Amino acid sequence: MHADLLFTGGPVFTPEGRAATAVAVTGERITAVGNSEVHELIGPGTEVVDLAGRLLLPGFQDAHVHPVPAGLELTQCDLTGAKTAEDTVAAVRAYAEAHPEREWITGGGWSMEAFAGGTPTRELLDAVVPDRPVYLPNRDHHGAWVNSRALELAGVTRDTPDPVDGRFERDASGEPTGMLQEGAMQSVGRLTPAATPADRLAALLHAQRHLHALGITAWQDAIVGTFLGMEDPSEAYLTAARDGSLTARVVGALWWDRARGAEQIPELVERRAALEHGRFRATSVKLMLDGVAENGTASLLDPYLDKCGCATANRGKSFIDPAHLPAYVTELDALGFQCHFHALGDGAVRHALDAVEAARKTNGPSDTRPHLAHLQVVHPDDVPRFALLGATANIQPLWAAHEPQMDELTIPFLGPERAAWQYPFGSLLRSGARLAAGSDWPVSSPDPLQGIHVAVNRVSPDEPGPVFLPAERIDLAAALTAYTAGTAYANHLDDTGSVRAGALADLVVLDRDPFAGPPEAIKETGVALTYVGGERVYAAPDA
Repeated sequence: MHADLLFTGGPVFTPEGRAATAVAVTGERITAVGNSEVHELIGPGTEVVDLAGRLLLPGFQDAHVHPVPAGLELTQCDLTGAKTAEDTVAAVRAYAEAHPEREWITGGGWSMEAFAGGTPTRELLDAVVPDRPVYLPNRDHHGAWVNSRALELAGVTRDTPDPVDGRFERDASGEPTGMLQEGAMQSVGRLTPAATPADRLAALLHAQRHLHALGITAWQDAIVGTFLGMEDPSEAYLTAARDGSLTARVVGALWWDRARGAEQIPELVERRAALEHGRFRATSVKLMLDGVAENGTASLLDPYLDKCGCATANRGKSFIDPAHLPAYVTELDALGFQCHFHALGDGAVRHALDAVEAARKTNGPSDTRPHLAHLQVVHPDDVPRFALLGATANIQPLWAAHEPQMDELTIPFLGPERAAWQYPFGSLLRSGARLAAGSDWPVSSPDPLQGIHVAVNRVSPDEPGPVFLPAERIDLAAALTAYTAGTAYANHLDDTGSVRAGALADLVVLDRDPFAGPPEAIKETGVALTYVGGERVYAAPDA
């Protein structure tokens, strides 16, 4: 049988290494991997792709991403490119002036390091948008900046108490400053205009085009539900899956309402049954255990430090009671759900691992494949537990580098010992843990090659500086595996993630072979071609 598609003339990244130079595809699957002997499958209808020395590898997969909110933000007030407070405020002014018809100014993506202490004030927004409410989440989406008009509409005053899962930043007199942390975001976020179903579908397809252009063929959507202004993307996925416009393979992580308990589990079972069609299935549950270190809400085993290096009374927040978490996870595991934990601080990481251990003891071994995302601070005692419990380490490599947010808003408040426990990719890998990788887009860039650059070099591709914890670097093959086979495992997409006969032909051709250059040049690598099931879904202009 002749192949429909044949790649030749370049290295192929396979589980065995890079000895192969040719791959044949028939229908949606890979039918042969080898060298010159594969050319026997070329027939009159075979499309032959000359790799010309470029690397062919499995399609990248993102283990933790939010494409619909990302797509929506790209059409709103997008602040991701602003580096300073002045640039950020100017961008808000320009957007507001260009869109006088908008009842609200929404969007986001601003950088905390652009403002003193990471907390801008309402007065800055009042100066450029005095007459309309403004609601702008920062780039990590754990805080939002609002103006006085938004606070007025929400009824937030000096007498408004902080919610259990968040806080209103206040000035010395107790007045709200316009910075809303974590659960406090909902006070204003609930008032913002909802996107229409058509808007959400368009955002999904816009995001999908962008992800395919980066070589991404599958992902896990980390919030399928409604959370702090993020709208439920499930209907958009179902619509795209039914009409065939969903070309990626997607696993949805159903949102665990942290204000409720086990009584919501039957609803999750119903949602799982309803949300499965074609290339989309919602078989995971997202349990957000804590916040982020920059605003002091990541859950730590020991207290944060203050600016003087002294211990405070703050250990962060546990959004789900650690005393109840093991029972929740045990029941979800017994029902066949995968648990996808947001676990950023060492306290949250330990609570998640304790819950997985409880499920294993009660239910025995299972194939639910729990994974812990973010893993900014991991106590050394917990590193070997990932392999022992079969819990996947879901890493976001772009964050593992020196940058102002790390150096000014995180390290001083962790102290030198805990700062050295951050993003321990190398330690996890050496302990036998399985690594999956993702971006958390729109929190950070979804480009896997930029993440791989940081995983290998521990240096930001945008702001080169000293190597961040060099012992935690991993090699290029390990980083590529995390973005391919590792995330395919986490997504239960076992017939993807590697180039082998019989696997689905989800493939990417890079514009060079990154193994052929120095590690410092990985960031210069781009994507030439992307295929899902043997169908080309992206081609670079010069491919």
